[in-house]
Amino acid sequence: MGMNIVIIGAGRLATQLAKALHSKGHVIAAVYSRTLASAQALTATVGGTPTSCIATLPLEADAFFIAVKDDVIHSVMAQLSPGREHQAFFHTAGSVPLSALSAVSRHGVFYPMQTFSKERDVDFDHIPIFIEGSTDEVVGLARAIASTLTDCVVPMASPERRHLHLAAVFACNFANHCYALSAQILERHGLDFGYMLPLIDETARKVHDMHPREAQTGPAVRYDTKVMQAHCNLMDDMPLPRQVYELLSRSIHEYQTGKNKNDNSHDKL
Repeated sequence: MGMNIVIIGAGRLATQLAKALHSKGHVIAAVYSRTLASAQALTATVGGTPTSCIATLPLEADAFFIAVKDDVIHSVMAQLSPGREHQAFFHTAGSVPLSALSAVSRHGVFYPMQTFSKERDVDFDHIPIFIEGSTDEVVGLARAIASTLTDCVVPMASPERRHLHLAAVFACNFANHCYALSAQILERHGLDFGYMLPLIDETARKVHDMHPREAQTGPAVRYDTKVMQAHCNLMDDMPLPRQVYELLSRSIHEYQTGKNKNDNSHDKL
């Protein structure tokens, strides 16, 4: 039987989480967003009452999910908690500690580790959801809900989750920015980024079977300064991407060779 859930937020994660919960039979009782139109757009898909006023949200639900920007979780919680002191609240952030919701006794973390977009639906079946709770009962509630979405439910305390989130930034956000820099270089010369897609796909597939250290290729592995200098010369009018190239090349070489990270023996390219 589905649970009654209130969604706080209507951004990328909130949208995809609400859709996934709705598809598994949970009832979305209400959706809050600072912009009423955003809440209305989401409830048009998942049901529930849209609102831009926290005071009008239900006082009771099986779970309240807070999926807003990290830096406003505390202030949103301060507005939510009066009159709901015995309700169960979960935030969905990777880098925010459990204690951010300590204004109420029943609080937890429900962190689906994935990149989300409003326009692109995702399959939660294999997304890991990392859970934490103030009590065993709250952990059990988080597990019960998460288990309806995925087979990969992992209890994890806040300190470990911080490192997980840091690693995710490298694996996703920084990697995607490198795609953006690649696209920028190509577009400046009238070339199609689509040429990169088979390369990107194979790079991602390889790390399913190999450690990233073993999968690494390219001039930085052997520190081929002639090739790397030629690349840098092509970016004379792109100083920041050139710096990224230089730092990443050095990082790759030092990681692959086990070189001391504090060794400054390599000059800039």
